[in-house]
Amino acid sequence: MQSVRNRNQTKHPKPEETAVTVKVADVPDGVFARERQQQIARIVAEDGRARVTELAGRFRVSAVTIRKDLVVLEGERRVIRTHGGAISLGDARPELAFDIREGLQREQKSRIGAAAAACVTDGESIVLDASTSALYIARHLKGRSRWHGLTVVTNSIRIASELAGHPGITVLMLGGRVRWEALSVVGPLGDGVFRRVNVQKAFLGAAGFSIEAGLSDAMEEEAQIKRSMVAAAREVFAVVDHTKWGRVASATFCRTDRLTGVFTDDEAPADMVVALRDAGVDVREIRPIDAAAGRPGAAVGRANGDRGPANLAPGVRAVS
Repeated sequence: MQSVRNRNQTKHPKPEETAVTVKVADVPDGVFARERQQQIARIVAEDGRARVTELAGRFRVSAVTIRKDLVVLEGERRVIRTHGGAISLGDARPELAFDIREGLQREQKSRIGAAAAACVTDGESIVLDASTSALYIARHLKGRSRWHGLTVVTNSIRIASELAGHPGITVLMLGGRVRWEALSVVGPLGDGVFRRVNVQKAFLGAAGFSIEAGLSDAMEEEAQIKRSMVAAAREVFAVVDHTKWGRVASATFCRTDRLTGVFTDDEAPADMVVALRDAGVDVREIRPIDAAAGRPGAAVGRANGDRGPANLAPGVRAVS
């Protein structure tokens, strides 16, 4: 009988073991799921691909959990699931979400934004589109000295929020339908603003930029409102980092011969830069000043021929 009791006793877990099991089971599965999915989408967008095993180890969750995350992200058209992982949509993707695009090439976009903002003069009316590059321009505009009469026309909810209430800056928000993917407003309702405002400069980002096709966007709705911006502005400037060069998206909104200038980083294709300058387009390549020399900030690349760029921001210089 004693031996039978002993065997029966071994079949029951100890009280403390039962408590631990209940505690783990009670932890909600997916409390931080959305945050993890956002990070996974960013990793895939930046690296082009990711494996389930690597993601599981990185986030310290099971492979099953990662596969569920990838199902969600594929449903949102942010990744493509493959055997053992996921890949980015690449050139076939219609559009990455704004928060992901904002984090891509962050340093280059900030330098480009600083140089573009330095070319804005108090009293002007300018246009900023809903691109992430234009958002960096808006942030640098806020960082400049006091404004007295700058008007910014935009279809970007983020830019309008960024500049709203800033002393000396008037924000004109275009009307239309809200697109959550780009946090933008699109549609013909905004066209009326351009008939009432004299726009000196337009700063436009793009999904693709080539000499043959000009500036292009992945979405026709965005391209339509950008065409109105181009038509309304006296000068049109492209703000595109090197990853957009040589690519052509589905809808062209600005031909190359309409461009006044291009702000880009120092990794832009040299042959395209030369061709644009030969065509009379003012190309400004922005690169960090050599840190070893102890000079902070950025450098603005040569403009057309021997003309140096004007109105440089503090901490920037022209590269000869």
